[in-house]
Amino acid sequence: MPTCLSSVSDRESQASLVTKLTKAYYQDDQQAKFMNLQAEVESLLQQLENLKQQRLAASSPKE
Repeated sequence: MPTCLSSVSDRESQASLVTKLTKAYYQDDQQAKFMNLQAEVESLLQQLENLKQQRLAASSPKE
């Protein structure tokens, strides 16, 4: 059953582990493509996190 990662640091830890594991299985060109895709995914996840924070801040009552 898949688990939901709760924070960016959890995703970074998982990404680090995935990177180490893939080095043993993929050729250099495939590794480069994978790393680029991984960086793009991390960037998109960070953008989603930022949007979530902005929406939470906008929806909270102002004092």
